Amino acid sequence: MPADMVEVVDRSAITATPFQPITGVLNVEGTAVEESDGGIATWWLSPALPETFRAALTLPEGAQVVEDQDQAHLQLSVSEGEAIAHWVYALVAPFPTVIDEVSLADVEAAWQGKGSKSFGNSPLMMTAETQAVFSAWWDAPGAGAVQVKAADQLLDAAWAARPAWALVPFEEVRPEWKVLTVDGQSPLWKTFEIGDYALSVPIGLSGDPTLVAEALQSLGPAGANRYAHKLTTVILTGVTALVRATAYEMNRSGSTYPAEDIGPLLNEADFTHISNEVPFAQDCPPPDPVQRGLVFCSDARHIELLEAVGVDVIELTGDHFNDWGQEAMLYTLQLYQDRGWPYYGGGANLEEAQRPLTFEHNGNKIAFIGCNGKGGSYASADVDYPGTTDCDYELMEGQIQELVAEGYVVVATFQHSEFYTFIPQPSLIRDFNRLSDAGAAIVSGSQAHQSHGIEFPRDGAIILYGLGNLFFDQRSVVEYGDKALIARNVIYDGRYISTELFTIQFVDFAKPRFMTAEERETFLAVIFGASIWHDE
Repeated sequence: MPADMVEVVDRSAITATPFQPITGVLNVEGTAVEESDGGIATWWLSPALPETFRAALTLPEGAQVVEDQDQAHLQLSVSEGEAIAHWVYALVAPFPTVIDEVSLADVEAAWQGKGSKSFGNSPLMMTAETQAVFSAWWDAPGAGAVQVKAADQLLDAAWAARPAWALVPFEEVRPEWKVLTVDGQSPLWKTFEIGDYALSVPIGLSGDPTLVAEALQSLGPAGANRYAHKLTTVILTGVTALVRATAYEMNRSGSTYPAEDIGPLLNEADFTHISNEVPFAQDCPPPDPVQRGLVFCSDARHIELLEAVGVDVIELTGDHFNDWGQEAMLYTLQLYQDRGWPYYGGGANLEEAQRPLTFEHNGNKIAFIGCNGKGGSYASADVDYPGTTDCDYELMEGQIQELVAEGYVVVATFQHSEFYTFIPQPSLIRDFNRLSDAGAAIVSGSQAHQSHGIEFPRDGAIILYGLGNLFFDQRSVVEYGDKALIARNVIYDGRYISTELFTIQFVDFAKPRFMTAEERETFLAVIFGASIWHDE
């Protein structure tokens, strides 16, 4: 996305409230008359209509709603008549589910009571309302195919029954669900097309042709429960350090070589986060692939890699930002400023380093805040000296609480202690939860060279204890340093609703690729096994 973060919205694609008052009143013979004539049209509203649709419904003044469908001039129902709306549903499973995609044929087979290839004989869980909607669309489910739960019990029931899956309206997607793609489409994606999605339920208007035609003209654009102009995606990544063998390979194969496989994913997000630990320096010597010391700098030419992945936000909490001294830090900040890349967690002085970074996009307010949990010599920022900021938890808690009160979805990221285990360690659990408890919706660790587990500490919040390396040369150096996660987080209508995990595998010391299906299944099983699930 362009660095100024301004998105041009196609207003023709934005839909209005489903129903607006019809200007005339319709008589029982099916012709428009003036209100003074006293004639009105009768409407029948199918009991299967989604409740959120009915709540948004505005009928003409004086319209009569009848219980008998045969006595109505106009009928609103699922699937029948002229489609005037589509209600989007998500096929979901508990978050620690390895399966990513299901075919519509598999869902339909499960609905018919024939079982599924993906979830065996596990029934499709849903509320009674959702069952009514799909029964009107697909006919009644087969025996034992559906398990009905109250809306406030559905998530817990699915987690308790793992492996399990469910159907929920899009507005009820929440972080603890994993949204499964259906025939290669997901309502979480920016590329989502409602007309191509198998679980987009049509709502139609039928009846007297003259009345239907006038109603359609008066109603305006069709409504929906999922709008593209309310969605924002934020990609979080792990360690980037363009040094040593990584930089050596970039000199051999080109500065943008590491982005060849994963670059399109990073470019697609509205906000792509990069934690670049190392400063660029004008006097940086050629990289040594077997360098023993841990004092680093990066060749300024290699900033082309950050350009190639479409970086939008730079995190400066890394241990090595001060490795090459004040001049290199200020030079690096100037490179970022010249490209319009905002940064946080570090800066030209302590005040700048401690300042949260805020954005507004598609009606969503998003804030980034970060710090170095190791402190000491790693956190050099001072009143008049550039660098990374130490974690001042009381200050950050107050900042997060203020941001949440102002309507921001807060993303908090850490450089913290490094552990070579998948299991989150006590110091990480303590400090990450502290910022989550203050109100951060997403807390992520940028320090881990080996990916860590995940936690949902409370409703509407996630902790990613460590994503692993993004661009760093630890392939075959650290046992699991060649495997990592990228997290794409979805914010919709002012609320964090979902995280998608992408799994990467390094092919050499510089370039990651996406894992194969088999590699991904194995790796996700390890990550989920090391995670903190509060239902266990």
